[in-house]
Amino acid sequence: MIELTLAELARLVDGRLHRATGDERVTGTVEFDSRAVTPGGLFVALPGERVDGHAFATTAVAAGAAGVLAAREVYAPAVLVEPLPADAHVPDAAHDAAGAAVLVALQTLARHTVDALPQLDVVGLTGSSGKTSTKDLVATLLERDGTTVAPPGSFNNELGHPWTVLRADATTKHLVLELSARGRGHIAALCRVAPPRIGAVLNVGSAHLGEFGSREAIAQAKGELVEALPADGVAVLGADDPVVDAMRARTAARVVHAGRAAGADVRAVDETIDDEGRPRFRLVTPVGEADVALGLRGAHQVDNALVAAAIALEATTGGASGATGRGLDVGTVAAALGEAVPRSRWRMEVGERADGVRVLNDAYNANPESMRAALATLAAMGGRHTAVLGAMAELGDDTDAAHAELGRLAASTGLHRLVVVGEAARGVHEAARAAGLDSDLVPDAASAVEAVHAEPGDVVLVKASRSAGLETVASALLEAVAQR
Repeated sequence: MIELTLAELARLVDGRLHRATGDERVTGTVEFDSRAVTPGGLFVALPGERVDGHAFATTAVAAGAAGVLAAREVYAPAVLVEPLPADAHVPDAAHDAAGAAVLVALQTLARHTVDALPQLDVVGLTGSSGKTSTKDLVATLLERDGTTVAPPGSFNNELGHPWTVLRADATTKHLVLELSARGRGHIAALCRVAPPRIGAVLNVGSAHLGEFGSREAIAQAKGELVEALPADGVAVLGADDPVVDAMRARTAARVVHAGRAAGADVRAVDETIDDEGRPRFRLVTPVGEADVALGLRGAHQVDNALVAAAIALEATTGGASGATGRGLDVGTVAAALGEAVPRSRWRMEVGERADGVRVLNDAYNANPESMRAALATLAAMGGRHTAVLGAMAELGDDTDAAHAELGRLAASTGLHRLVVVGEAARGVHEAARAAGLDSDLVPDAASAVEAVHAEPGDVVLVKASRSAGLETVASALLEAVAQR
């Protein structure tokens, strides 16, 4: 974050000083977790589901915070903002009108930071699946050019987004942001916090179909990103999704297509995959070609890598004091893609036990598209295969059909065994059994661990929507002693 006094902060967010002279200077990071506060930082007091951040204001200042951003009086130097009216919209991350006011102030502060750092090249990414992995790849590439800020994991909502923006300072060259939506207008609002010059839409799938109601509504929301781009910006569109391709009509920016389609500007040819599930391909671009050997697992990572490459080729690069050129060279992009490793937890994360059993932990989230990708990755790996699958959430009226289709798909991929966790995923179990696959339906994560009888050389995939919490299954399997 750029340095500010509490008095300057109060003016920016239309707040008032409380127990402060105004000369207190914020020189550290902005945090909403008092345990993460650093000396000179700013603590953001947000109400939560279980605790209210206002109760930790004194703790944060004792830990070194220069002050607190709050909506209620606290026993600490603070900038207070007025709670929003009772009938105002309260985002999920805010929990109440007081929290919403603090969140709006945080977003205002983030926008001020972007405006005060003209050297920033801001990149925004969205899509129904793959956006976190792609964001991590983009950060890996752009770090070859200079200091790059990107969110950890999936900090992609109205709280995580400004929090990430506020990690940028005068040394930052690239700001890579992941944008999520639970309804129309959400991505547009995030773009107002940090206006992107490059925006990428990967795909439009069935994730959050229950919230949006239709794929068309999802596309309308995702397309808000390209609508926000300036005329001298760049829209990177997934070339293999017709719904995404149609977004070219919604932007004033120059369009670059990335994907496997023959006409894509940035595309992959001569694609193969080894017995560890790692793709190889030749990267073809308007400015050259290079061979890429991904260390990441899954053919779907090729899609992510192509979008990341397209962004890196369009990024503003150059000296530390300002932009002097456009894009990394193809050789640098290919080399960086080959060296990329997973940065966000529980996404195609491979662990191996001492007895040789490998666990493919992809338990962070799931939808029909990512389930297909995970099962395809498992099928490409050597050894016998077991899948531990849980429910896919937020699919609305498509829930039953999607789970049944997943069960049939699992039965068609050569699995040795299927373990289905939870009553909400019963449809997967029943469809798999009907298709002839050995499947167990178990009530919880602990039972799932007991039901997996892995032997040396086996590979076990663990995947479900985040609400299922199956990352505990993956951890327990890695700690278990193989049963012979």
